[in-house]
Amino acid sequence: MPPRPTKVSSPSPIDAPALQPTLAESSRRLLPWLIAVAFFMESLDTTILNTAVPTIAEALHVAPLSMKSVLASYTLSLAVFIPISGWMADRFGTRRVFASAIGIFTLGSFLCGISSNIHVLVACRILQGCGGAMMVPVGRLTLVRTFARSELVRAMSFVAIPSLIGPMLGPIAGGLIVGYLHWRLIFFVNIPIGLAGLVLVYLHLPDYREHTDPLDVAGLILFGSGVALLSYVLEVFGEHTLDVREILGLLAVSILLLAGYGFHATRTAHPMLRLALFRIRTFRAAVSGSFLTRLGIGGIPFLFPLLYQVGLGFTPIQSGLLMMPQAIAAMSLKMTMPRILARFGYRAVLVSNTLIIGLLILLFATIGKGTPVWLIVAEVFCYGFFTSLQYTSMNTLVYAEVTDEQASSASSIASTMQQMSISFGVASASLVTAFFLPDRYRSNPLQFIHGIHRAFFVLGGMTLLSTIVFRELKRGDGDMVSQRKELHGE
Repeated sequence: MPPRPTKVSSPSPIDAPALQPTLAESSRRLLPWLIAVAFFMESLDTTILNTAVPTIAEALHVAPLSMKSVLASYTLSLAVFIPISGWMADRFGTRRVFASAIGIFTLGSFLCGISSNIHVLVACRILQGCGGAMMVPVGRLTLVRTFARSELVRAMSFVAIPSLIGPMLGPIAGGLIVGYLHWRLIFFVNIPIGLAGLVLVYLHLPDYREHTDPLDVAGLILFGSGVALLSYVLEVFGEHTLDVREILGLLAVSILLLAGYGFHATRTAHPMLRLALFRIRTFRAAVSGSFLTRLGIGGIPFLFPLLYQVGLGFTPIQSGLLMMPQAIAAMSLKMTMPRILARFGYRAVLVSNTLIIGLLILLFATIGKGTPVWLIVAEVFCYGFFTSLQYTSMNTLVYAEVTDEQASSASSIASTMQQMSISFGVASASLVTAFFLPDRYRSNPLQFIHGIHRAFFVLGGMTLLSTIVFRELKRGDGDMVSQRKELHGE
């Protein structure tokens, strides 16, 4: 059952957000399902493409590792355009922006499906990212403004359940499509979902608006170009397309651009990303911890299909089936998550859970030719269980102590950092694999598996180190979000 929406009458100034439009009860009950449309489209699009990476690479006549540009360009586009999503939602209304995002995403999917080479495909993925950049943060913002803080964990958890159908269906659907049909159909599956979502959004999504300050155009240029250039450096590093001096020069320019934005943000009245929110301990720990954790986790969906198909010789369908246990485990945990957080608290959950995830990634380095399938399934199932808890814990802690006026900026910053870490995670995973796997070994399955194993070691170590950030939290942080029973006297 979806979470019961907070009643409009007599809202607590601490617990309940300000509700601008008055929603019909049927629309309020349907709202979590509408937001789930965006989550479902994004999760399906990513996971269905991961399984098809080797097949698409062969069809477009590029190396499998070069496909990271197709994956990273989408998440990079999200990171560049997400910062203005909160401003656009406040300025033009959540309904119009959310609907436009779905429309752009659907158009981008169609254009990806008719792309003729990898360069056109990357460009169309960037267009998809422009739409996706507004879908998830504006969806989260709508939930934050509709449901009280004490209901937020239940609302977020419920919204994530339908979206987890995407990761569960994506791998096997991708395997079936590339195995029996054509890889282009992978992108066309979003079209009917997007059209149905557009109709439902216009009928039922609330149209929240807030006072908006002038758009920080200078900040958008500095931050967007800095992030884009940094991601490009990570992408080309290791491919020997640029020499060391050129790489270092581009890296220096990207760092200067990002530093310039930091300097600009502290001296402008209305910055694009309000860095002052990092003074809030729970927000700072949630966002920075999420960024570092996802640097390790973000590369796993890219490495698994390569390990299964190129290294172990599984078919795309078998590879898809082996990725399904992660989504099944994540779905099985969602309804118990509020109780876990209320029982142990955010600090204990995030510190211990991050350690477990890091160890599980290290354990993936033991998967080889002789590993039984049941053991692979068990390891992936456990990984899905704990990563699901990690994601929802970090996503809800972001809003623990921010005000309703800060919710838009908080959502933009959290979503931007999340997508940056995923993009950098894919680039880092490919970079590490390319470093440990010289070109002369890429046709040797045993050497390829060995290179993937070393990449798992690096990503697992990065995840373990991110535990340090969550130790900044104190006992009781996030209780207003997790301990729903105390706030409602239940």
